Amino acid sequence: MRISRRAQAVAPFFAMEFGKHAAALESQGHHVIKLSIGEPDFGAPPAVLDAMRAAMDGRPMPYTAALGLPELRQAIARFYRSEHDIEVAPSRVVVTAGASAALVLATAALVDTGDEVLIADPSYPCNRQIAESFGARVTLVPATAETRFQLDAASVKSSWTDRTRGIMIATPSNPTGTSVPAGELAAICELARERDAWRLVDEIYLNLSDHDDRGRPPRSVLSFDPGAIVINSFSKYFGMTGWRLGWCVVPEILVPAMERLAQNYFLCASAPAQHAALACFTPESLAVCEARRVEFAERRALVLDGLARIGLPVPVPPDGAFYVYFDVGRTGLTSWQFCERALREAHVALTPGRDFGVHTAETHVRLSYAAPTDDLREGLARLGKFVATLR
Repeated sequence: MRISRRAQAVAPFFAMEFGKHAAALESQGHHVIKLSIGEPDFGAPPAVLDAMRAAMDGRPMPYTAALGLPELRQAIARFYRSEHDIEVAPSRVVVTAGASAALVLATAALVDTGDEVLIADPSYPCNRQIAESFGARVTLVPATAETRFQLDAASVKSSWTDRTRGIMIATPSNPTGTSVPAGELAAICELARERDAWRLVDEIYLNLSDHDDRGRPPRSVLSFDPGAIVINSFSKYFGMTGWRLGWCVVPEILVPAMERLAQNYFLCASAPAQHAALACFTPESLAVCEARRVEFAERRALVLDGLARIGLPVPVPPDGAFYVYFDVGRTGLTSWQFCERALREAHVALTPGRDFGVHTAETHVRLSYAAPTDDLREGLARLGKFVATLR
């Protein structure tokens, strides 16, 4: 059987690969501390679990509209108003089978073969893999600690060519947990808009970002660029990873294309998950999620302190998500070697920088602090002993 060139070109997602190796060690009786996967340990808020149980009472569960339950699209639009002070028409909200499906639909709607797309290096690997699957020529723009491992207007401008048709940005970012400052993001969007290019912004960790001194949540790109395409998810802030439910907000002109693509690609997102997700937006559930956001910040402080004690520098402390991107250059190991040996010798699963691009592939490692606090403490203790053997 001949495998398509598209499939052969897709690189493995190494975070998942290390997860498989961790599971194999566990099957042999080892206790592995899993700090490799970005999966909150909390799960869905209690009211959402109750809503799912109620929905699964044996009633028929037909397809929803391809764009999602009208009530859920309205609830998401209200969420933007209440949390981010932005008016978003429900008609612009597209409910999808996870943020990945939102990215697939948006990319299918925007990318033609040969279009150049600018993405930061380091960045989430699936973004570039999906873009390339639709024929994009992805240019990875090296991002440094000086720009918080993010694109800035200067790097976007210097990387722009006659073939550039769009940019993909994630703020906060996976793997670094760092955000693009609002002013810089506005400048990037303005630069792209002047060149008639699309702006796709991954905000799945936006509501896990630090609040400002006045207790206000971070601004969505939609507050200064209503024409941007925004990707979001129920997986991270609401803790619903396995439910596979996400959404995107798109300009009205893009909605018919997104609907046609959704009808053909997956008909609709999971109907029971959509019904249950309505309970995400109750005051009770939002209070639960906010308490969890605060706990993630406490876990982050624990991890940053632990890595500093071990002697593993974090060039840019994160301000959102639940990742820390640390430098292993002083250990004498590449990131891949460090992760392999940490898993084999210390039974701690991490993710090497090779997943996230080229620029920091050999020097940096991602740690996810979405794990329970006791696991974080134990994992840091094991890493400390492991690193001590390298000196």
